Amino acid sequence: MEQLSPYISINYDIRFGKPCIKGTRIAVGDILQWLADGKTKDEIMLDFPLIKKEHISAALGFAAKREYISMVVSV
Repeated sequence: MEQLSPYISINYDIRFGKPCIKGTRIAVGDILQWLADGKTKDEIMLDFPLIKKEHISAALGFAAKREYISMVVSV
């Protein structure tokens, strides 16, 4: 299992290796999609009591870091 932050890990036996909130099966992508769909942090935490504000912040930080290190390769 690869630990990316105190809150996010990648375990290839869970959700096919998608980055997830540590100790859950909730993927970073799930959180990002809920936010993109207009859910508030409070609504997410109400729907998923295991999720705390620091988990949502970690998911956003993970996505931002991944975007920052991504490179576009033109052919």
